[in-house]
Amino acid sequence: MAEKQKILVVDDEPEIREVLQMMLSSEGYEITEACNAQEAVEKASGKDLVILDIMMPGESGIAACTKIREKNNVPILFLTAKSGEHDKVLGFSAGGDDYLVKPFSYMELLSRVKALIRRYKVYQKQEEKEEELVCYRDITIDPDLQTVQTAGEKIALTEMEYQILLLLISHPRKVFSVKEIYELVWKEEFLPNSGNTVMVHIRNIRRKLEKKGESYIQNIWGRGYCVN
Repeated sequence: MAEKQKILVVDDEPEIREVLQMMLSSEGYEITEACNAQEAVEKASGKDLVILDIMMPGESGIAACTKIREKNNVPILFLTAKSGEHDKVLGFSAGGDDYLVKPFSYMELLSRVKALIRRYKVYQKQEEKEEELVCYRDITIDPDLQTVQTAGEKIALTEMEYQILLLLISHPRKVFSVKEIYELVWKEEFLPNSGNTVMVHIRNIRRKLEKKGESYIQNIWGRGYCVN
């Protein structure tokens, strides 16, 4: 029997946790619950997905996401009543992978959960044959280990950030439109708000890579992004 996929549900409202527990366990997922940011950080290890509320007493879900990202690349789905564009940008900047606004439908939640876990499993799966290192200037990517180094220093990227960087570096000087990046990396249809998601992730990659004034990812006005 296949091992159950493990989901951590983080919300300060017991009713929300109970609803999610019933919904997801009926689909065969193994559910762990947490009621605050500290518990979220402590319990995130070993999970296939974290569903994380933003507004909680004490530290917010944004703070919890940031701390989880220091140790773990598990997909994080923000589940929140905050629907503003600024709130979404904050969530993605902290390392979130997707964003679902309350109230939500059962089918929408389930489709997001399945998509995030599927992508995570695909990206984590080891290839049977050893892959060669991908190098660009002082950046080295090991596709087997999914690690990124610049000048010998390991850089911590989320799954989506890693896949964007690998896509660009694997095709030097090729310009990818925002739509192409989204559909190739997220493997979903490009929607009006998808462009902001791509731009926030690229901004995060730049912030992590360009600590020493180096410039890697170029914005080609009106066309998209490339490394050059």
